[in-house]
Amino acid sequence: MIARSWEVLLVALKLGLTSFGGPVAHLGYFRDEYVAKRKWLTDGAYADLVALCQFLPGPASSQVGMAVGMTRAGFAGGVAAWLGFTLPSAVLLIAFGYGVTAFDGLAAGGWLRGLKAVAVAVVAFAVYGMARNLTPDRTRASLAIVTAIAMLFWRTPLTQVLVIAAAGVAGVLLLNDTPAAAAGAPRTTTTGGGALSTVVGLAAFFLLLAGLPVARQVVDSEWLRVFDGFYRAGSLVFGGGHVVLPLLETEVVPPGWVTRDEFIAGYGMAQAVPGPLFTFSAYLGTVMAGPPSGWSGGAYALAAIFLPSFLLLVGVLPLWQRLRTNHRSRAALAGINAAVVGLLLAALYDPVWVSAIHRPADLALALAAFAMLAWWKAPPWLVVLIGGAAGAALTAL
Repeated sequence: MIARSWEVLLVALKLGLTSFGGPVAHLGYFRDEYVAKRKWLTDGAYADLVALCQFLPGPASSQVGMAVGMTRAGFAGGVAAWLGFTLPSAVLLIAFGYGVTAFDGLAAGGWLRGLKAVAVAVVAFAVYGMARNLTPDRTRASLAIVTAIAMLFWRTPLTQVLVIAAAGVAGVLLLNDTPAAAAGAPRTTTTGGGALSTVVGLAAFFLLLAGLPVARQVVDSEWLRVFDGFYRAGSLVFGGGHVVLPLLETEVVPPGWVTRDEFIAGYGMAQAVPGPLFTFSAYLGTVMAGPPSGWSGGAYALAAIFLPSFLLLVGVLPLWQRLRTNHRSRAALAGINAAVVGLLLAALYDPVWVSAIHRPADLALALAAFAMLAWWKAPPWLVVLIGGAAGAALTAL
């Protein structure tokens, strides 16, 4: 198990160094590494985890990574997956926090244009691969299309939860006789958890969520107030990293911990680094008028905002793994997996396509990146490097 944890850490670290493009692109990188290359999970099992994390509050891509780590190497694997994926961007943003004024123009660099185009290719490749495996018939393909249409017209976290739930119901009604429902999913988890894990994880999550606001009224501690603010932000966000920004601004700007200009500058920098957007918290903890502040404040804020996600997975993942072996649950998951394809398809257009493709050169770069991934089998990190360099070159012309 120790060897597997180290393996998870090293693979997640590579992903943390190369996963540009936001949470949807991260899911594409994860699929390429964990499913296509290493075969730690099947496409169906991976889509199950994606669907679960779409239901939970918090950073969906980071939660998927932690869940994969848990299925591979237990609780230690979950921590290793989080640490590897999060550490590179956290270190960069803490460094940015120390020298924020010296890096003002970084987020506007031409190389970021290339990385956005690469993100289009990564997400398109993920949609292509998952659609082949998870929507093999008209019923599931129709569920994916309906989901995509719903998300394109009503882009809210509530819509996301509702369409996944509706797809699960449709799966029970329409897909009971499909091979996906009849086969039964293998038990892949090695978390070692069970009823005790579920109770402890969920109890700790809700106890901290309800208890920290009370404790900060009783105990006069700036450290406690900071922990409560970042923990609550990580607990109440549905829909990905960008949704956390208003919550974080409310927590850190009005009390005077961070100025508005510092907040906006840090957000721009967060777009220029790989890994999860939630590591923006490490920057905020670093530049706070403190204490806490500096690198210790950055690490403290980072741990506080990610702790809810880990506690939720500890509580929910064992229950999820038991449910996915049940016949009716498998039918529901077949429908949900089709909906996940639809979610990714909608996200491929907005925000990925609309934020990256503005001129013919951008589309040409995205097509070249797709070809490198799909047919030339180039490793994603190489595609990222080539895309960044090409974007810088195109901007300089």
